[in-house]
Amino acid sequence: MKAYQPFPSLREGDHIRILCTARSVEAVDLQPAKEWLSSLGFQVSLGKTIGKKDHQYGGTNEERLIDFMEALKDENVNAIWIARGGYGTVKMVDQIDLSILKGKNKLLIGYSDVTHLHGLWQRNDLQSMHAFMPREIGEKSKAVRESFQYAATQSPQNFTIPNTQHLKPVTLKAPLVGGNLSVLVSMLGSATFPELDGHFLFIEDLDELLYHVDRMVTVLKRAGKLARLKGLIVGGFTDIKDHDTPFGKTVEEIIQEHTAGYSYPVIYGFPAGHVVDNYSFALGKDITVSIKKEYITISQ
Repeated sequence: MKAYQPFPSLREGDHIRILCTARSVEAVDLQPAKEWLSSLGFQVSLGKTIGKKDHQYGGTNEERLIDFMEALKDENVNAIWIARGGYGTVKMVDQIDLSILKGKNKLLIGYSDVTHLHGLWQRNDLQSMHAFMPREIGEKSKAVRESFQYAATQSPQNFTIPNTQHLKPVTLKAPLVGGNLSVLVSMLGSATFPELDGHFLFIEDLDELLYHVDRMVTVLKRAGKLARLKGLIVGGFTDIKDHDTPFGKTVEEIIQEHTAGYSYPVIYGFPAGHVVDNYSFALGKDITVSIKKEYITISQ
């Protein structure tokens, strides 16, 4: 089984840099996150892209790349937390040079458009952290914030989900990869698409039409990316819309149709994605999935 290098666990006094790789963010919107991180004992700084604007982006492609690379090479920065998703990370991801880490790993945090960066980390055999963005901190519960702390410090977590699919009892272990479905599909054929064979794949999405979801899952299947998974874990599919003429299937029914021929488990309801209860976890790190008659436990 492929092994991924863990990121160093965050400790009190470590330095977290918040910056933009996609849409723009104002510093005032990050103040609650800065205060929260400071209360946990972390040092916090804002990248030069915070407050910058190039139309929708947090600075030009070059400015965002330079800001990211400066944080990457700064040995006093222990973690990079992406301020906001949207679109734009793909415009710079191929210019990011991870050789600057000299065989080490640096904690990368985010989700949504950050799926591009997670793919880059995983293709370089590095673990990263799927978590909410700092500008979203105000809507996050104590439990969700604690999950962030657990993931960042490599502390154990257990997620329990009802076995509504009546999956057969089994215990499986493999690395977890993935992220936003739309971004993953856009990465197909690129150097940053993650290895999926023998892995658990996590997917989530936001504001898509049902037939778009069907098209994207169909693309993954036709490309052979669903055939050799260890399992499929489905997070939040939020604000999914239908056409004036109904598509006729729910997200769950779409996924079931495309995975029916495979023997691995498909698990719905994992609490992550574009949802308020967006819990944190490591990508590239093993999870243990224990399926019982009435419930499923996912441990990391």
